[in-house]
Formats: sequence, C-alpha cells, structure tokens
Amino acid sequence: MKKRVAVVDDEQDIAELAALHLRKANFSVREYHDAGSFLASLRSEIPHVIILDLMLPDADGYEVCRALKADAKTAHVPLIILTAKTEEADKVLGLELGADDYVTKPFSPRELVARVKAVLRRQMSVQETSKVVRVGTNVVVDGNTYQILVNNKPIEATTTEFRIMHLLCQRKGWVFSREQILDHLWGTEKAVLDRTVDVHIKNLREKLGPAGELIKNVRGVGYKVEE
Repeated sequence: MKKRVAVVDDEQDIAELAALHLRKANFSVREYHDAGSFLASLRSEIPHVIILDLMLPDADGYEVCRALKADAKTAHVPLIILTAKTEEADKVLGLELGADDYVTKPFSPRELVARVKAVLRRQMSVQETSKVVRVGTNVVVDGNTYQILVNNKPIEATTTEFRIMHLLCQRKGWVFSREQILDHLWGTEKAVLDRTVDVHIKNLREKLGPAGELIKNVRGVGYKVEE
C-alpha cells in the first residue's frame, strides 16, 4: 500500500511541485491550500506524513503544528515543516512544537522526498523495536506501543522524542554526545542544527514532569538517563 502524504501549502505551484516528485517516488499525495480544508480531511483520513507550510492564509502554521501534536490521532504522524522562514529561532520553535524535520524554501524536491523517506524509516525502526524499558519507579518506554508512560499514563511524545528517550533508557548511565544522538536519529541524513538535541530534551523533560529529572545533562559532553 502506498504511504499517504499530505502537502499543506497555500502556494499552488509549490504544492504541485512537491506532490509531483512525491508521486514519482510512489507516494499517494493530497494537496491542501489552507489549514481549514486539511484539518477537516483528518476526520476521514490520517496521512502517514504531513508536510506543512507555516504561512497559511487562514491559520498560523505553528498553531496548526501545536494542534496536530496535541491530538492523540495525529501526534504520532511525522511532520515536516516546509517554509520560507530561515531564521534559527523559527527552526527551533518548530522543533519545540514537535516537528520532526524542517525544510526551507527554496528547496530541492529530491531532498524533500529523501526527508519524507527518512522520517518514515525512523518511525518504522521505532515500531519494530519490541523492548520495553523501565526506568525509575514510574517510567516505562514501550517499543511495542510506541509510547512513554509515566505512572501508567502515556505522554504525548513525538517520534523523535520517543527515539531519544528509548536510546538513553536502553543504556542507563551511559553518556551520549549530541553527535551520537543525531546519528541515531538521522544517520547520514541528519539535519545539522546545533540546538536540535537540546530542544527535544527540553520538550521531553517538560512532558515527563518530575520524572524529567531522570535525564541528566553532562556538561560539555551530552546527556544520559540515571536513576
């Protein structure tokens, strides 16, 4: 079955260009030129990947991103921001809201297709992970259900956040550098952004609540989980 990709961009030529190359790569693609029509479509069909422009005519793309990651039906869906906003602050905000990748315009259609394939591979590797890891007295990282549970209640972690937590918890006490974490997440296709790991760790700690103290910062090196 073809993987479904939703392209949400008010610039029709941009949406058509992305859709053309994605279809050539054997994806099923639906184009939306405003947030309203896209969000309405989710009532009947959830895509496998969402490509989202930040500057939409009827909504702030950041708010759409926040809503998608807050909804249990779409929180797990990989989301790639595609935008003309190139400032690091914009990228960091997108990552803080749960985006899995960030592509700036003008963009290479071939690179965009590669990014879509990469986020799907990352998701698949998480789904294929079967080990259940327990850390502390109340945290479970479950590769079978793709969830992080605190006091038996799942938190709304993104795919990237889950993978970081799973990596750290599998090797409790081990210190992972930011470079090692990036390699684990993206391999040779990793997005080079200095604050990427720090942003995801910050999000994880906030979502974990008091249990976020399990994630330790090793100054000048990286991060570890320590009970």
